[in-house]
Amino acid sequence: MYQSHTDLMDPLRWMARHSSAALSLPWGLGQPWGGDLARKLSAAFEVISCMGTTHTRPDFGIRSVTVGHREVAVTEEVVYRTPFCSLVRFKKDIQVEEPQVLIVAPMSGHFATLLRGTCQTMLAEHDVYITDWHNARDVPLKEGRFDFDSYVDHLIRFFEVLGRDCHVVAVCQPSVAVLAAVSVMAERDNQSQPRSMTLIAGPIDTRINPTKVNELATSKPIEWFEQKLISSVPVRYPGALRRVYPGFVQLASFMQMNMERHKKAYRDMYEHLAAGEVEKAQAIRTFYDEYLAVMDLPAEFFIQTVRTVFQEYSLPKGELKWHDQPVRPAAIRRTALFTVEGENDDICSVGQTLAAQELCSGLRPHLKHHHLQTGAGHYGVFNGRRWTNQVYPMLKMIIQQNG
Repeated sequence: MYQSHTDLMDPLRWMARHSSAALSLPWGLGQPWGGDLARKLSAAFEVISCMGTTHTRPDFGIRSVTVGHREVAVTEEVVYRTPFCSLVRFKKDIQVEEPQVLIVAPMSGHFATLLRGTCQTMLAEHDVYITDWHNARDVPLKEGRFDFDSYVDHLIRFFEVLGRDCHVVAVCQPSVAVLAAVSVMAERDNQSQPRSMTLIAGPIDTRINPTKVNELATSKPIEWFEQKLISSVPVRYPGALRRVYPGFVQLASFMQMNMERHKKAYRDMYEHLAAGEVEKAQAIRTFYDEYLAVMDLPAEFFIQTVRTVFQEYSLPKGELKWHDQPVRPAAIRRTALFTVEGENDDICSVGQTLAAQELCSGLRPHLKHHHLQTGAGHYGVFNGRRWTNQVYPMLKMIIQQNG
């Protein structure tokens, strides 16, 4: 039904996009008799054209970065690839030794490009890599399943590819998997254990200060999620018939949490365009171009995450397993821990990430750090002004201390 609706709406959005462009030509807006009307019609068409979802990863768009007092070119380089993920390096055109940092992006309905700002900030002083998870609708069935164990397998392999001088930053959902991967590596004395582990707004213990997201996860039995939220990829895509949690369902649930805010954003975009305030309108458009780009999740990964993280609380209760092996965060002794939370986070509330500090009981006190960012919501702790000016300087210092 969703695919059919999208197919029907695409021509309408195409016409709206080209109508807006036509009305923006000098003969449309430049005529005194038609300027205001043309501008308002163009604004309306522009808003309509950008209201649909897309399922293709946007471009990171990081072409250069300022290092010291010079502008340095940046290119994306895939250093390791699996059917489900590409390990991408932002390679700078400069010969300098810098700490390696692996940013682990969420596999939660949006592409890794949502962390563009996070990467841009860290890139000036670090050798930055990111997990670029692939859209499950594009992964053929022959490539097999992808569950929580597979996620941890990927992380361990990426750490081994980068070697023993790596630092890891997990943003939101992957905090559980990153903590599990480092725990497993510590217990096995894997020499590629990261030197520091930063967990930002991650659901380590969702029993603490439950949010609407947590309440939704516990309001229904796991069978309900399997029956109501899982679907098969349409046959037109490479991943035809793969069972997935569709990205548009995740997007709808997120938007429903703040529907009035999104309605206001679209009204504001229309008013800015109608008033000729193109830059203000473009800022809103840029955000929604990213926000409405969604990816499907493998069904087994989604269901397992809901059950173990949000319903059974397996990690904080000491019951989480990786390939039937117990996950013991207390085994971590060399990897410094830095947890970050936002005061106004309505997705991962205060205390849920801090719980990792107690779980990592094998770490000496000087290797444990925590920061509560005042005034920040969920996205504010890894993107924007507060991230750049307050959170990042602390993270940089911890990386330097454990280099």
